[in-house]
Amino acid sequence: MAKIKKINHVAVVVGDVDEALKFWQDAMGIQLHHLEDVPSQKAQVAFLPVGESEVELVKPTSDDSGVAKFLAERGGGMHHLCFEVDDIAGMMAQLKEKGVRLLSEEPQVLPGRKMVFIHPKSTGGVLVELYEVTK
Repeated sequence: MAKIKKINHVAVVVGDVDEALKFWQDAMGIQLHHLEDVPSQKAQVAFLPVGESEVELVKPTSDDSGVAKFLAERGGGMHHLCFEVDDIAGMMAQLKEKGVRLLSEEPQVLPGRKMVFIHPKSTGGVLVELYEVTK
């Protein structure tokens, strides 16, 4: 049976990473680890480690992305909660058995990870990401 290991990250949509870092880095003291372009998500992500988890600041890089739509409709703010799992395929199967709606039938494979999102209609309104580290 697949299991949740931990909260991997909390993603926050921002319009300007440098402006957002004034709070997260300068005020809160959470140091920026690195910036990464994620073309598959049409986003730039700033990674700020906190213990075994991270805060990810997500900035859209294209006006036609889901993150850009979120920013335009709601402004900046919490976008999704990500749980790291030990077996993403197994977790997806368990969730489907329980009638949970996923946003895709197969996990997206990126360097070092596999990921899939759960539709907010199945979670009470929260976008949830499942993430399996494959490094």
